[in-house]
Amino acid sequence: MIRIAIPNKGRLNEPTVKLLKEAGLPVSDGGERKLFGTTTDPEISFLFARAADIPEYVQDGAADIGITGIDLVSETDADVDLMLDLNYGKSNLMLAVPEDSSIESVEELEGMKIGTEFPNITKKFFDSKNINIEVIKVSGACEMTPYIGVADAIVDISSSGTTFVLNNLKPVEKVFSSSVYMIANHQSAEEKNKIHHIKTAFESVLNAEGKRYLMMNVPKDSLDEVKEVLPGLSGPTVMKVESESSTLAIHAVVDSDMIFTTVNKLKEVGARDILVVPIERLMP
Repeated sequence: MIRIAIPNKGRLNEPTVKLLKEAGLPVSDGGERKLFGTTTDPEISFLFARAADIPEYVQDGAADIGITGIDLVSETDADVDLMLDLNYGKSNLMLAVPEDSSIESVEELEGMKIGTEFPNITKKFFDSKNINIEVIKVSGACEMTPYIGVADAIVDISSSGTTFVLNNLKPVEKVFSSSVYMIANHQSAEEKNKIHHIKTAFESVLNAEGKRYLMMNVPKDSLDEVKEVLPGLSGPTVMKVESESSTLAIHAVVDSDMIFTTVNKLKEVGARDILVVPIERLMP
């Protein structure tokens, strides 16, 4: 049995559930109040947990696999295998001060107090710059700490910067960049091959992002012109069409942001019956 720990709520829950569904492992019996869930594979189950707890659950073997932010892995110093960057949940931990503060650089914070939910990452950051500070650990709403005399600055998550603007804070420097990772227990990764099958399933979903599958019919004498327009991943696939005319069927994978330009070029060189299809999974 493989147990996968996934965020039970918050900003990471929905994209994680979506990824699992696209990878062929839809979450059943899920919900904020449930501890466990199932999927279509009877050998795989889910553990619903706080994203911040998942690194330790995986390290201790309560779960074989975890899906959570790399910032939370770093903060807990969890000893786990970093299997795959899942390329969502991107955010930065930013050092910020009140908008009316005269502080413009990290060095000016020598001897001051920093409020944060990420004391370990914050300490490592300032230690790397040989700056002595006092870390004030808070469990939430650390953006208010400079205004109530608890801290001189904060280190907090920023995805868009909106929260800082709303709370009259200005960023000073990026402390840490994060995204969601698939992590695994060391022993489980060595002993359970299915963990690597799950990783492959996730990779196939990531590979398909931003890709489209093109199918079209092309006159045989236009093949060379079409191949110049359509290189594909390793060149287009060409098949003979059983018809009275000399027609070829051509298939290729194309970046989605090139579809508009590519389709028009293909029509100019004689392609017709062009079909554009989304790709759910792509295994090179």
